[in-house]
Amino acid sequence: MRKFYKAFPLVALCLFMTFSALAQTKLSESKFGPAVSSFLKTNARTGKLSATDIRDIYINKTTFSEKSGVSNIYINQFYKGIKLINVSSSVAIKNNKVFYMAGDMEPNLAQRINTVNPSLSPENAIEKVAARFKLGPVGTLELIDTETHKNIYSKGDISQENIPVEQVYFKTKDGEIRLAWDLNIFTKDGKHWWSVRVDATNGTILDINDWTVECSFGDNNHANHQHHLKPEVFGRPELFKTSSSTLVDGSQYNVYALPTESPNHGSRTLVSNPADPTASPFGWHDDNGMAGPEYTTTKGNNVLAYDDSIGKNSTLYSADGGATLDFNFPIDFTQQPGVSRDASLTNLFYISNMVHDITYQYGFDEASGNFQKLNYSGDSTGEGDPVIADGLDGSGYDNANFSTPNDGSSPRMQMYLWNPKDGIALTINSGRLAGDYVGIPAGFGGDLSTPVTADLALAIDDNSGGTSTDIYDACDVITNGADLVGKIAVMNRGTCEFGSKLLAVQNEGAVGAIVITDTRPIGVMGGGADGDLVTIPGIMISRTDGDNIIARLEINSTINATLKQPLFIDGDYDNGVIIHEYAHGISNRLTGGAANSNCLNSCSEFDPDTGDCITYTEQMGEGWSDWLALMLTMKSTDNGATGRGIATYDADQAIDGPGIRPYRYSTDTSINPMTYDYTNRTSSISAPHGVGSVWATMLWDLTWKYIEKYGFDPDFYSGTGGNNKILQIVMDAMKLQDCNPGFVQARNAVLAADQALGGQDQCMIWETFAARGLGYSADQGTFDSRTDQTQAFDMPPADDPSLVNCTTLSAEEFGASDYNIYPNPAKHLLNIKPKMALGNVTMTLVDINGRTMLQQKTDLNKTVTLDVSSLQSGLYILNIHGDYINTNEKILID
Repeated sequence: MRKFYKAFPLVALCLFMTFSALAQTKLSESKFGPAVSSFLKTNARTGKLSATDIRDIYINKTTFSEKSGVSNIYINQFYKGIKLINVSSSVAIKNNKVFYMAGDMEPNLAQRINTVNPSLSPENAIEKVAARFKLGPVGTLELIDTETHKNIYSKGDISQENIPVEQVYFKTKDGEIRLAWDLNIFTKDGKHWWSVRVDATNGTILDINDWTVECSFGDNNHANHQHHLKPEVFGRPELFKTSSSTLVDGSQYNVYALPTESPNHGSRTLVSNPADPTASPFGWHDDNGMAGPEYTTTKGNNVLAYDDSIGKNSTLYSADGGATLDFNFPIDFTQQPGVSRDASLTNLFYISNMVHDITYQYGFDEASGNFQKLNYSGDSTGEGDPVIADGLDGSGYDNANFSTPNDGSSPRMQMYLWNPKDGIALTINSGRLAGDYVGIPAGFGGDLSTPVTADLALAIDDNSGGTSTDIYDACDVITNGADLVGKIAVMNRGTCEFGSKLLAVQNEGAVGAIVITDTRPIGVMGGGADGDLVTIPGIMISRTDGDNIIARLEINSTINATLKQPLFIDGDYDNGVIIHEYAHGISNRLTGGAANSNCLNSCSEFDPDTGDCITYTEQMGEGWSDWLALMLTMKSTDNGATGRGIATYDADQAIDGPGIRPYRYSTDTSINPMTYDYTNRTSSISAPHGVGSVWATMLWDLTWKYIEKYGFDPDFYSGTGGNNKILQIVMDAMKLQDCNPGFVQARNAVLAADQALGGQDQCMIWETFAARGLGYSADQGTFDSRTDQTQAFDMPPADDPSLVNCTTLSAEEFGASDYNIYPNPAKHLLNIKPKMALGNVTMTLVDINGRTMLQQKTDLNKTVTLDVSSLQSGLYILNIHGDYINTNEKILID
């Protein structure tokens, strides 16, 4: 049996092969050439293209959907063999005609470029990027492979992967077209996979994207925590289907089987032979397309799941099911997660493979850039890129991320451990304060796998730095170093970096540190510039607990204490978060084509010192990820109005907890009131997570409209329910939409995807989007800004072609079922509670003689209250009229 142990040489080989494997095809030499060229010449947007512009267009990717009959081609302009990198188009062809086009082409390219000869070498471009992100000395760069305008260099001392550098043209924001070097570097700490454009004449950094989507999950992280429910107390979950591979390998996995979301939502199930015969015909442990597994571990064609508890992208350990592929391992939730790592990695492997197999049915296949080592279709283009899934990742906490390079290079998923809200990290062993205290260990320095016991001592400084007036924050020169030797130093949060203050007390001989927060909640401390030098452990505790400790230490009380590691929460059991991460890879590969990972850029400006994003775009990647997590954990007993939180298990919440988004996902606007305008609210809605959650809210509303119309089918592979239909439409829409789409462009792609499948639901789609402010007149502004959106609640004109299959208009379809009125009869106040955002309306209350007694214009996106206390008792008619509603209700006034 052939074994495959060396994953990373494979990835390096994939990078080596990327240039040749993803070769461009000239449009004029393609079967699609005549249809696309004709369209480009006659279309109003692209009619200004010259014959030379059209002649130098290449296809970088082609896919075909049997369900819709649409061929998706992704095209780029070239000039003398050099690609214009950030101007591309997605063209959909059906019945040999251009059905839909998203994106733009640049006219008169030959006259607008600045030069064809670079002044900067590719090695210099790498050095510029290394300096920009402070990656340290570049080291020795070896040229591994070269083609015309393309080079691949070794990792040097700055990258985990070989460094490809390609000569391209880049269109700047002011419209200039400049010769540039396009390169990417996967940083050694695994936190960023920088994709950068460097001006080839002067070394200026023109454009930056981070292929690593860092899902710290934005809003409400660790808010309103509750303890986890006891695991293993639920019945058998409702499985999508019983799937059996064409070549049954006998594998079985004891996992939280879909649609179970987490240990809080159901018990584990022993699942046998779950690999889908279409997506994974030789099972999950094959990678050569022949009978018999190549691996007995959590490795295979689609996913390589490893234990990376040391946080170094280690590939040393995977769970092993033996010759029978029996992945049935125990879990002990009373111990640290590492004790049950086999069960943990098994769950990670299972869920990742399930997402691969399910989404394959809806078009995320080999041609569309899915993640596989071997393409069983026989098309080797873009293969060699299984997901590298790092379980129990030790490089961070309370987080997860997914890095998506271009097709042919493996993405990496990093699943971290999460700190429980009420985790005991400090025990005071004697005196008045004896007892257990909640704390969160630092994200750097020594670990607490072995507890540290010592007396506590205040760290006192001289305030010489000029930035602090607190002698207890260790931000300046320590004055009582002798008192800290062999002690656990106690200090306030202050204004200096955590790493610098822990390093200061470590240098004075402290064996541990306790940092007391200020008015902010306790959280994981980051190391900053000095974090790598810290070897002692540290924790953060609350202000109240810390003040009590300081008060006792100030009167010279002896306090002996123990620092210890609370029981972490293992993110590898939160199936929703795993799906969310995997979905980032799906949306990145489908938007703009699998050969372009720069089509969902969430940041338009990065901090030059930290690499953090300063200015965010209107990108909705977090929304597609949340939505897919919700979709694949749906049950037939669910309903749209019940709010669902994201990552409630990881965030240590009950299943009905708020999750880690601004609002739970619900079709009930009293639970989730978000409309398109919420993207502009920087003070309450974060980016990219909050902005994405607005998009997911709209897709969730649309999902339930489809389920109301077509029903729910638990078979996610070949079902025919509304959930299946909307999943197909959204996946198709990602292929159709623009590179770096805004909300309006993504909405239009959803409408186009429905049209390709027959266009039966255009009205329903319009009404659902319009109800959340993404109506006909909505304006997304520029993609580079997340604060220039204008919402609108209107429908298209009645003669709009998209309404061809409508039988009624919106205002007639939305009626009494879309709101509640209470109390009725009423004495003083009458409440109108909408179940969805119904936009601007006029409410008119008339008596039985038709006289208007009360009229009020309002925004019916949340509960509206009318004061009827001045009206006489009797029967009245309440008319509610707006873009989406025109209905009458009988109201009785007591």
